[in-house]
Amino acid sequence: MATTQMLSSLKYSDSLTVVGISFCTAVVCECISWILIYRTNSYKSLKFSIDKASKKLETMKTENPTKISNKKSKTKKIDRVETSLKESSRDLSLFKFKSGAVVALVLFVVFGLLNSLFEGKVVAKLPFKPVGIVMKMSHRGLQGDDSTDCSMAFLYFLCSISIRTNLQKFLGFSPPRGAAAAGGLFPMPDPKTN
Repeated sequence: MATTQMLSSLKYSDSLTVVGISFCTAVVCECISWILIYRTNSYKSLKFSIDKASKKLETMKTENPTKISNKKSKTKKIDRVETSLKESSRDLSLFKFKSGAVVALVLFVVFGLLNSLFEGKVVAKLPFKPVGIVMKMSHRGLQGDDSTDCSMAFLYFLCSISIRTNLQKFLGFSPPRGAAAAGGLFPMPDPKTN
């Protein structure tokens, strides 16, 4: 009880509460992802195949073929490796999609809870005057004309993005380096086929 009173008397208590809840939510989401994705053998084999294919593709692109026939066969080999990399990345994205629904549900519940707790309350002051669409997001649900007022939704959004991304990097859960280049679930069309 005394801790609650002490926290509520602090100048930045609402901001710290939103940041703390955002951090806890990121930890819970990463635990869910670890249970549903990262500890499974399927994920480990997909990640290994993506890493292997991206390294092979990188070395193949740096080698210089000497003959014209070597260029054609090298191009075919590069295309095969790129196709394999795209397929593995797509499979990895589909595999991650399953836990994404559970994580989205957790984030939805936490956002609803925070929205009910901080509805219409200014939780932070921005050190700048935002423009256009940023002001609409940062001032969402707040009364008054002070554009430097920051709503819970904007602060939570910024914290969630930055904390979760850095937590994934820290825990080693960031996607394999070849997966991002391959395009994921909805890859860009291949210009060679046009």
